[in-house]
Amino acid sequence: MTTAAQKAKSAITLKGSAEIVCDYLNYGINSILFQRGLYPPESFKSDENYGLTILMSTDNKIKEFLSTTLGQLKGWLVDRTVTKVALVITNVKTLEVMERWDFNVEYEGDANCGEQTSEKPLKQIKNEIRDVLKQIASSVAYLPLLDCLCSFDIQIYTKNDVALPSEWTEAEPANIKNAQSVKMRSFSTNIHRMETVVTYKNDD
Repeated sequence: MTTAAQKAKSAITLKGSAEIVCDYLNYGINSILFQRGLYPPESFKSDENYGLTILMSTDNKIKEFLSTTLGQLKGWLVDRTVTKVALVITNVKTLEVMERWDFNVEYEGDANCGEQTSEKPLKQIKNEIRDVLKQIASSVAYLPLLDCLCSFDIQIYTKNDVALPSEWTEAEPANIKNAQSVKMRSFSTNIHRMETVVTYKNDD
């Protein structure tokens, strides 16, 4: 009996998997905002997770925005209706899209088997996430300098039959001129698989 109970306890549920993905996005997006210099360094504080030190914004507006957005996303991940989350960085003056981080979502396993669970060890998933976050942090080495005032927005790509909350609006795809893309490592909970790709304006 104990082994079965322990196994059930360590299994990741669909909801748990959605939470893991949203946690990754929270840390990943904060890391990008810091690395890309969208806000002053003093408005971030370090946080330990995934065996890394990650800089997280202390700005209440950003924290609230991410909390609301990811809270909504969590439900859509459980319903398997999200295909992609995009972090779009725009030049405030010209409104030109300078950079786009795509977090592509794939669904693994059988959705029709009732309460879907994954036996993949959490430690292994966290190690995979750590590798992606390391790549995000080191991306500043090759991404062009954002030498203009920039703002960011988050776009969530859903299947067509999703009812949008009233404060959400339909957005145009954020296309970039002279685009170049770099694909990061992916990670998987065996329920959700996340592919991270950065696309940037290449003026060389």
